[in-house]
Amino acid sequence: MPPDAKILIVDDHQDTLYALESALAPLGYLLARATSGDEALKQVLRGQVGLLLLDVRMPGVSGLEVVRYLRRLEQTQHIPVILLTGFGPDHDLTSAAFHLGVADLVMKPVDPWALRTKVRYLYDAHQRHLALEHEVRTLRALVKDHGDTGTEDTTLPPPARVPVQRDTGARTSGPTAPTAP
Repeated sequence: MPPDAKILIVDDHQDTLYALESALAPLGYLLARATSGDEALKQVLRGQVGLLLLDVRMPGVSGLEVVRYLRRLEQTQHIPVILLTGFGPDHDLTSAAFHLGVADLVMKPVDPWALRTKVRYLYDAHQRHLALEHEVRTLRALVKDHGDTGTEDTTLPPPARVPVQRDTGARTSGPTAPTAP
């Protein structure tokens, strides 16, 4: 995912969308909004979403239903999701949310500082994860191409040599300290 991946904020109340955008604006990330679960799914499936901030209870498709759908698709299953709820602690909701793999469940009204901290950490960690996946794919392709040519690449450094440890014959009943040669 490129660094211009956006944070998608999903809530059916305009005032909540505005408050969340205001809380996250100081981070400097691209922000997008959706007012329904259906609209959120469409935006996520178009790509470029690096984190989803999602209200649990919305008319039509609920936040939990959105997460269930996203977790079934390979291209969206690792997008971090923070669920938001204004209905107080609910054991069943908490259990269902974490069973689906959401990153956090936050009660409204949110503490802007705490939300920024969570969003920054999750977004940046997800971007690093995607960058590592890209690097692994690139390296695998290089190794595959290298193996297909059948030639040895002399630009690679020789394998590192590990010094051989010699057994001095002395045995003790505990850890032994290395001896000088």
